[in-house]
Amino acid sequence: FHQACSPFIQTARCYARPVRRKRKDIPSHLDDLPPTMLKKDYANVPIINSVDDVVKRLLSLEMASQKEKMKIKTQQLVEKVRRSPNDNGSFEVQVAILTAKIRTYEEHLQRHPKDKNNRRRMLMDIDRRKKLLAYLRRVRYDTFENTCKQLNIQYTLPPPYSRRITKRWVVKKAFCLKVFQEARKLRAPERLKQRREWQARARAAREKQAQGEG
Repeated sequence: FHQACSPFIQTARCYARPVRRKRKDIPSHLDDLPPTMLKKDYANVPIINSVDDVVKRLLSLEMASQKEKMKIKTQQLVEKVRRSPNDNGSFEVQVAILTAKIRTYEEHLQRHPKDKNNRRRMLMDIDRRKKLLAYLRRVRYDTFENTCKQLNIQYTLPPPYSRRITKRWVVKKAFCLKVFQEARKLRAPERLKQRREWQARARAAREKQAQGEG
């Protein structure tokens, strides 16, 4: 028989846990970086070749965070498009830096599609990169083509004019049309009077010309 359960003692129930699907491995633009490559801060240190292998491994990209890998990847993209070794602020360099950020945001949003904050940042960077590319296309077309080719960017021309149709815009347009029609009705008698005066002057001029020829 079943005994009454005490309010302080609850029976243990083993519910079946839902089976979690294994997430697919999303390819990253950082995968082409070799794990044996040293971090950016230690690549040019003179004594790095004389240290132990364990230390090298600790200072390599194998133990590095994504931020450290992003520094290396951004530097690689910048090296492809920079004009000179000291070029750190040209339009091409800015496009390369923004491209690395945008690709990182895209990979993050594939794993976390509800992250609205990073989506907003990605859209802001995409808009800024479009403006830079549009300027390069207008001023230095050869540099624009080389930048898109080296960074693997597919540039699409923006529409000639685009405007988001909102309820406020529709109401404002209807009001403007109504005001224009009312103003046209008010000016109609004056315009009719001017037209009749022009016709009378033209008729008088033709009669005068006919009398002179006769």
